[in-house]
Amino acid sequence: MSIGTFSYPLPANEPVYAYAPGSPERKRLKEVLAELKSSVIDVPMYIGGKEVRTNKKVAMHPPHEIKHTLGYFHAGEQKHVEQAIEAALAAKDGWVAMSWANRANIFLKAADLLATKYRPWLNGCTMLGQSKNVFQAEIDAACELIDFLRFNVHFLSEIYKQQPTSSPGMHNRMEYRPLEGFVLAITPFNFTAIGGNLPTSAAMCGNTVVWKPANTQVYAAQMFMRIMQEAGLPGGVINLIYVEGPTIGRVCFNHKDFGGVHFTGSTGVFNNMWETIGKNMAMYKSYPRIVGETGGKDFVLAHKSANPDVVVTAILRGAFEFQGQKCSAASRAYIPSNLAEEVKKKLIAGVKSFKMGTVENFSNFINAVIDEKSFDNIKRYIDNAKKDEKAEIWVGGRCDKKEGYFIQPTIIEAKSPKYVTMCEEIFGPVMTVYIYPANSFEKTLDLVDSTSPYALTGAVIAQDRAAVELATDKLRHAAGNFYINDKPTGAVVGQQPFGGARASGTNDKAGSILNLYRWLSARTIKETFNPPMDYKYPFLEEE
Repeated sequence: MSIGTFSYPLPANEPVYAYAPGSPERKRLKEVLAELKSSVIDVPMYIGGKEVRTNKKVAMHPPHEIKHTLGYFHAGEQKHVEQAIEAALAAKDGWVAMSWANRANIFLKAADLLATKYRPWLNGCTMLGQSKNVFQAEIDAACELIDFLRFNVHFLSEIYKQQPTSSPGMHNRMEYRPLEGFVLAITPFNFTAIGGNLPTSAAMCGNTVVWKPANTQVYAAQMFMRIMQEAGLPGGVINLIYVEGPTIGRVCFNHKDFGGVHFTGSTGVFNNMWETIGKNMAMYKSYPRIVGETGGKDFVLAHKSANPDVVVTAILRGAFEFQGQKCSAASRAYIPSNLAEEVKKKLIAGVKSFKMGTVENFSNFINAVIDEKSFDNIKRYIDNAKKDEKAEIWVGGRCDKKEGYFIQPTIIEAKSPKYVTMCEEIFGPVMTVYIYPANSFEKTLDLVDSTSPYALTGAVIAQDRAAVELATDKLRHAAGNFYINDKPTGAVVGQQPFGGARASGTNDKAGSILNLYRWLSARTIKETFNPPMDYKYPFLEEE
């Protein structure tokens, strides 16, 4: 900024491609999917800008086609975490010294590469590696990640513009420094966009990063890393490693230069991290920033005035898109008795109309859950409900892992509002419904608020405006993202900043300016033009 102040205006959200039959994007994506499946790739770690191979290879299989091998990634160990930290610290001074214009344009170029040349490739990797249908991949791996990159450049440019006032005879200014040390980014399997955003949002602010993705998301993560390198990201700014979680924690949280963690994952893991960091505070240079988005037990609450078709659509989409493996996915619903029969009938018909299978068949709405561990956990909840007199399976419940980890979308009616599947996070295609007396809406609001420790997303569906207002007020702390007459999923960068509180995380709102403040450490500078030459103030003079 030494010879100009550069403008990064508010961008428009990336348009979502339709992939309709006969469209060029559908044709190209089909070609890329075939090409990806025709080769077995060898995936290194990226440390200090160099490819690192260990020959401890881990196979990657599509969850919907477990006999097929997409490739192998090279798993690391403790020394690779240490190398990644060293590389991040070595790159820090050069990265901080780079002008904001050049730093910003790396991420803007990555967004353009992703929007054009690499769109089918990252979508294809996400479809095959995480078993997402074409639409779910498009809104995640393409649109949301493009939006994160472009909007964060705009948000950071706006932060840099925020400056204090100055009195006569002086000038005040504010520097927005990166954190001291390195930032650790730990990312989940379910969103390629989260995998890209957690390391890049911190890096954009001048930090250098150690990035550990979930093993089940490595196939897409390595593709994004290659895009960032092509965009001009210097070596060592983001270091991508595939190491077990306990190893990462043991090294990073015991390092004096640990500056912060950007995390999305389970509440239990996040709580353990927070506890470990707290115990180790004496060794750090600064208080580390701890930013986390964790679990959810997200609700759909229908009022007696609700349109049944709106309720049904919100549940079918909110609960079952991407097999319910979204932090925001609806997993408990409260239906008034006056609508129950109609809603039940239409939900059953909707689930029975779903097609389930591989991602290459674009007519499949449902694909596989991520891995065998997840499959077994979800199946256990379903099997228990089948034999529990306090529950009734309305539809679904079939589970088959011969070819892939397929679980038929399942709707359970709970006879008690505190039945286990109304309370515990399952993270799969299981929706539990509780039918409440139609005139007990206000009591049900208390039930919704108190049933779960989580507070991520939720939706109220009503045509009665007084009911909407009452629910908005009573459920103020029950959801960080609250939806009215819509499903509780599908937050868009810049439109619905995402995050929840209580057991759902620190609510630092990815997709907004708020998140970026967490990766900055401000310094105030005051310069006095005519400094005083004597300590004495006028009030000290004699009458």
